[in-house]
Amino acid sequence: MRYYVVIVIGAVLLGLSWLSISRVQANDDQLAFAVVSEVPKDKTRIAAKVAIGGVVTDTKLLASELIVNNLIWKKLEICHAMKLEGQPAAEGFRVASVRVIDGSMLPMSLQGFAGDCLLKKALEVAPLVD
Repeated sequence: MRYYVVIVIGAVLLGLSWLSISRVQANDDQLAFAVVSEVPKDKTRIAAKVAIGGVVTDTKLLASELIVNNLIWKKLEICHAMKLEGQPAAEGFRVASVRVIDGSMLPMSLQGFAGDCLLKKALEVAPLVD
C-alpha cells in the first residue's frame, strides 16, 4: 500500500512538472514593437527597427508560413508600425503574432524614427505616384 501511494504521488508530481514546463514554453513569447525600415521585398524577412524592453535594434522580422498568409503581413509597407509577439533569434525576430498599430502607440524610443520615416516617405515616395 505504501509503495502504491509513493508511485501515485511521484506520477502526480511528474505530471505537474511537465505541465509547468509546457506552460513556460508557451509563455516564452516576448512583446516587441517594430517599424518597417525598408521597402519589403521578401515577405518572409522584413527589415525593421525593433524595440524589445526599451532597446531598439535594426533586425529582420522572420515570418512563419502562418504569418506570411496573414492579410496584415501581405499589406506591409515601409513605415508601418506594429506590435509583435515572438522570440528573438540569431538571425532576427521570429514573429508569432502581429498587429498594426498607430505610430502614437509605439514606445517613445521608436516614435522619432516612425515620424522621420513618414516624412521621408511623404517627400520621396508620394511625388512619384502621379
